Formats: sequence, C-alpha cells, structure tokens
Amino acid sequence: MWAIPLLSKLSATLSWLLCCLFLASTGAPVIAAESAHLQEATLHYHFRPIVTFRTTLMGMTPETRVRRALARLDTLAANQMGEPVEVTPFTVDGKRGINLRIGQLVLFNVLEGDLDPEEKLSLDEAGRRAASEMQAALQAASEQNRPMVLLKGAGLSILATAIALLLLWLIRRATTLMVRHLQVVIEAENASSRLRWARHGWLLVKRLAQLLMGFLWLNVAYLWLTYVLARFPLTEPLGDRLTDFLFGLLETLGAGLLGAMPALTTALVILFLTKAFNDALGNFFKAAKEGRVQVPGLHPETVTATHRLVNILVWGLGIAIAYPFIPMSDSDAFKGLSVMFGFMLTLGSAGIVNQLMSGLVLVYSRALSVGDFVDIGEHVGVVSEVGALSTKMINMRNEEVTIPNAVLVGNPIRNYSRLAGARGTLVSTKVTIGYDTPWRQVHAMLIAAAEQTPGLRVLPKPFVYQRSLADWYVEYELFAHMDKPLERVPVLSALHANIQDQFNTYGVQIMSPHFVSQPRNNVVVPPEGWHAPPAAPDAPPPQR
Repeated sequence: MWAIPLLSKLSATLSWLLCCLFLASTGAPVIAAESAHLQEATLHYHFRPIVTFRTTLMGMTPETRVRRALARLDTLAANQMGEPVEVTPFTVDGKRGINLRIGQLVLFNVLEGDLDPEEKLSLDEAGRRAASEMQAALQAASEQNRPMVLLKGAGLSILATAIALLLLWLIRRATTLMVRHLQVVIEAENASSRLRWARHGWLLVKRLAQLLMGFLWLNVAYLWLTYVLARFPLTEPLGDRLTDFLFGLLETLGAGLLGAMPALTTALVILFLTKAFNDALGNFFKAAKEGRVQVPGLHPETVTATHRLVNILVWGLGIAIAYPFIPMSDSDAFKGLSVMFGFMLTLGSAGIVNQLMSGLVLVYSRALSVGDFVDIGEHVGVVSEVGALSTKMINMRNEEVTIPNAVLVGNPIRNYSRLAGARGTLVSTKVTIGYDTPWRQVHAMLIAAAEQTPGLRVLPKPFVYQRSLADWYVEYELFAHMDKPLERVPVLSALHANIQDQFNTYGVQIMSPHFVSQPRNNVVVPPEGWHAPPAAPDAPPPQR
C-alpha cells in the first residue's frame, strides 16, 4: 500500500519537470522577443528630463519604472525636497546599478542597460548626472512653495504683461498711421504718377500691412511668454527651451545667411551687370525712337516692341545665369514651384502665345499705330492702345472696343491715317446726278458744300471724281480732308445737309432719272449751259 503514494509523488514530480522544460523551451523566445521590443522611457519631473530608462529591472519595463519613480516622488514631503540626493551602487541579478535615494526612500535606479552607447558615459557619471538633475528639480519644486518667490514672479509677470500690451498697442497704432499715410499719398497722386499701380493693389497693400503687424505681435507674445515662464521655478525649463529655440533659430538663420553670402553676392553682381547692359540698350533704343540713330529694319513704329523683346531676352538670360547662385535654388520647394509654373504655362500657353505672336505681326507689319483712324471689319474708329494681347479703339459713338490681336490679323485693316500725313484724314461721299446736269456745275456745287462744312479743311482743297457713267446717271464722289477722325459722323451729316442746300439752291435734283421710254430729244447739256452758275467760265477740272 505504501507504493501507491510513492508512485503518485513520482508521477507529480515528473509532470512538474515536464512543465518546467516546456515553459523553458517556449518562454525563452518570448522573453527575448519582449526584450527586443522594449521601448525607452524618459523620467520627467516638473518639465525637467531626469534620466532615460532603456532596460528592465526585476521584470519591470521602462514605462513601469517611470510610473513607480513618479509615484515615489509624489510621496515626498516638503522638508524632504530640500535634502540631498544620495547615490549608492548595487548589484542585482548580475547587473550593476546605482541607487538614487533621499534618506531611506529609494527614488529610482540607474542600470548599466540604461546607458546610451553614443554618449559614452560610465555608470557612475550617469548616476551623478541623474542625481544633479533630480536635485535641481526638487529644489525648484521646493522654491515654488515659497510665497516670496511666487509674489516676485507674479509681480514681474504683471509688469511684463503691461509692457507687452503697450507694445502691441503701439504696433497697431503705428501700422494704422502708416496705412493711412500711404493711402493719402496714393490718393494725392495723379494717374500718371509712379504709384498709379497702388490704386488697383490697395487691398494687397492693406493685407501686407496686416501681415507685418501680425508678425510683430507674434514676436512680442513669444518674448512675453518666454519671460513669464522663466520667472517661476517650476516652468523655468519651458522658458529656457523657448529661449534656446529662438536663439537656435537665429543662429541657424545667421549661419545660413553667412554661408550664402558668396553665392548671393555673385547673383547680385550678375543681376547688376544685367541691369547695366539693359540700361545701355535702353539708351540706344531711345535714340533710335527719336531719330538720332538710324538702324536698317528698325522703324519708329517698331522701336518700342523691339525694346520690350530685347528687355525680356536680356533679363531672362541674366536670371538664368544667376539662378544657380540663389540660396535654396536646388531645394525641393524651388523645384516644386518650377514644376507648378511650368504646368500653368503649359495649360495657358496655347491661346496666350497665339495672341502674343499676332501682336508681334501687327507691330512689325506696321498695319496700325496709336492715333490711326482705321476700319476693321464692323468697327471704325481711332486706335487708342496696341497691347501685347489685344488692341483698343474708340469708335464714333465714343465707345472703347477691345479686339484680340488674333482677330485683327485675320481681318483686313483699312488705315485712313497712314498715308494722310499732315494733310489729315480723307473722307468722301457719293451722289448720282442725271446726264442733263452739267458736270462742271455738279463739281462746283459739291466743292462749295465742302468748303461751307465745319470740320473739313480748306487746304488741301476738296476735289470731285466722276466714278462711273451708268445707264441713267453719272456717279460723283466728293473727297475732303479733316483733322479729327472721330468727328466723321457729325461732319458727314453737316456735309450732306450743305450738299442738299447747294443743289436745291440751283435747282438741280439729286435723283437718277430712270426713263421708261426714250424722249424725242437727246438728253444732253448744250455748250451754252456748260458753265451754269456757280461754275466759273472755262474752269478746268479740279485736280487732287
């Protein structure tokens, strides 16, 4: 009977050994995997980094070690915070470590596995540094409870707040005065001044002023927050971080500016030489436009357009040469902008290039220029502007008509001013008179009507042509010169009224008689009627 309990014990012992072997064979990889996936955790106390845990201690992960250390720190009494932090070495499970404690209370431990290989610090040095950081954090927490420290910090913070509010008000006041003064200056300038563009970009000017004011406000707020945080022991690390960030940013910008000075100087020199060369070309084109320089193929009408094209080529070449020397020109931001502008140019270039090339055709063909009286399809008027994309003209109704250059190139252009010169623009009107009226009399009446019409020039003298000898009438066309093409409609109206008065005065009917049957006598003018008034005897036909 005694063998049964013995067998039971042996069976239980064998089962326990098998379970241990199974757990050892399966648990080792799990522990190794957990160790491989450990994440470091940093102990912060009152915004101060104390130490970073990177290994486990008695099965506790770094996160658990941080939580337990904070729980111990929260149990410290006010009188304990002023006591020194002691460092004691120890060894556990073959791992060397350092104990940080205040009196008999252990705050946390630093192990060899917590050391950063890149810092190359020994365990003792890491322990002393952690103790120093811990001592400073506890001292700050202790000083935060002193009433005088709080009162001093609050007083200085109130003073800094008042100064910051005063600076914000002064910045806003100065920005408002500057914007008002600029608005007065812009409104006082006439349309031909250099600031005429600002009238259309006034909203942009206001937005730039607001951005400048916002930037200054942010700087004042940043400095105020940095100063206030640094006045209290607990938040002093945050103020130090803001200060370090500001000075680090300034240092980075300063170092970058100093490093970019040679390349930036080179770019400025290239642009300066480009401007000097462009100014020299500008003087040349100015002399050509004034007639002081004669260049084959360069006409006064095309000097301005040629100057603009050369301007674009010179500046494009200068910017292309200076571009690699501009700081950050090879950065991803500049590359992205280049791709965006290229994409926009590709999408909108078809129509724009067509209009630009049509504008060049108009300019270099010298088909029209500003001030010419032209007839373009359904539009008749004076050209007021020849632009790169379109041409503007003012018609006889005093309406401004904008015509795309591509449309102008595709339509015939009648320019009444190009060959007029000092003689003025030529206008004409037609009448048909029967064969029974002497042509000399018709000529004299038409010329008399033209001489009595305001707006028509006496010299050169008006003249008449007989355009055709039709079946039933003779077609006469009166030509006269005028100085103001836009007044063509009222001048022609007055001329037509004077023609009617002249013909009615001398009994000549403005009508083309269509005969139903041939009359008995030939419809002719006898020689004695060739010089009927107001025609002068033996007057020769008028010449142009």
